[in-house]
Amino acid sequence: MSATAPEAKLGYEEIPEVVDLRHTYDSATDKINGVILSGKTPMPLAVAMGITFLVAGILFLTIGHLLRMGIGIWGNNQPVAWAFDIINFVWWIGIGHAGTLISAILFLFRQEWRTSINRFAEAMTIFAVMCAGLFPLLHTGRPWLAYWLFPYPNVMQMYPQFRSPLMWDVFAVSTYFTISLLFWYTGLIPDLASLRDRAKNRITKVIAGIFAMGWRGSARHWQRYEIIYLLLAGISTPLVVSVHSIVALDFAVSQLPGWHTTIFPPYFVAGAIYSGFAMVLTLAIPVRALFGFKDFITQKHLDVISKVMLATGLIVLYGYAMEAFIALVYSANPHEEFLMRNRMFGPYGWSYWALILCNGVIPQLLWFKKIRLHTGIVWVISIVINIGMWLERYVILVTTLHRDFVPSSWGMYTPTIFDFSMFIGTIGFFGFMMCLFLRFVPSVAAFELRELLHKKKAHPH
Repeated sequence: MSATAPEAKLGYEEIPEVVDLRHTYDSATDKINGVILSGKTPMPLAVAMGITFLVAGILFLTIGHLLRMGIGIWGNNQPVAWAFDIINFVWWIGIGHAGTLISAILFLFRQEWRTSINRFAEAMTIFAVMCAGLFPLLHTGRPWLAYWLFPYPNVMQMYPQFRSPLMWDVFAVSTYFTISLLFWYTGLIPDLASLRDRAKNRITKVIAGIFAMGWRGSARHWQRYEIIYLLLAGISTPLVVSVHSIVALDFAVSQLPGWHTTIFPPYFVAGAIYSGFAMVLTLAIPVRALFGFKDFITQKHLDVISKVMLATGLIVLYGYAMEAFIALVYSANPHEEFLMRNRMFGPYGWSYWALILCNGVIPQLLWFKKIRLHTGIVWVISIVINIGMWLERYVILVTTLHRDFVPSSWGMYTPTIFDFSMFIGTIGFFGFMMCLFLRFVPSVAAFELRELLHKKKAHPH
């Protein structure tokens, strides 16, 4: 598609709008459903599916070995009792934030640019939370007794300790997952009905029909759909803030220097949105190229998401500066001061400066419009941010725990091969689930896109 003169003036590579206005309702729907109804899996997607399936297998083999041997196969030790497992848990939860943010909050604010990426981001949320939940579950050491964490009536008259941060995570994460799943499925129903009506294959028609729950597109159906979708968006919005601020409180309620700080909840929420949007870009850029969705996920989307990342990245950078200021200048606490100096110049100092580089310095390139409009560079920056956010959790956990109040209890932490295989395995699992989603579920909200086309064509300004 050649760029017109106004597009060239704007500098956009392709389309300066949130959707290509040359599409009709039918052409947009056919293109989205065509991925599923064609019956063919594009070769790059098939290859990605195969690779991620094999990598996901590493995860299940590691879990099997862990259940047989215990969590001693991990590198966790004393004093670093929380290590890769909690680092990965917080990282995956952070990634899961963008989906609900894009879907719920941007929906309430009627932001048009959410339309082409909300379905995609919601799926990302669900699979990321599934990966996150594995780590604290296995960290308990006896995951088959995980139901003890729920307050059910039992003859032992034992109930969960609600003052334990572990309990807060149980309720926060399970609530977030449940609402996100309902929100995602509710938004899918009109498109599943569309898929059912267009399917030629009997199996596709039956499966899509079952999940469409008898949707006929009547005025009553639409009226009820609008109400439930708005309610779920309203419920989901505070969850975006609550889930990761509760994860932050897991640390902040402790007495350890570096963790016992009130800046953690807002700092964690901003970081979660930062990493979540970075992951959206990491996945959306290859997907739009693979399925030819450049007319739905346009350069405008990449530009806006880059700006959101820039804004949240500055909040995160401010958080780093405040942490250092509180520890070195404001608190007058020698333990806090030692912690920050150790974090910067101790044995794990490389990780602190690497995270400043990845999260603070490199994303500043997004100030430049030419960079934001360069798909390849934006994709690389999004990957750098994901690495930086993982390093942030590594710094918070490992550098805090390895040198506490008593020098005689100091120690170093070295991850084992099973720490790496668990982490890489979850990436494989996440990737495989995303591949299945892209192949068998409408990855763009077709009915919302039709509505957007109608608005744009009727009221172009």
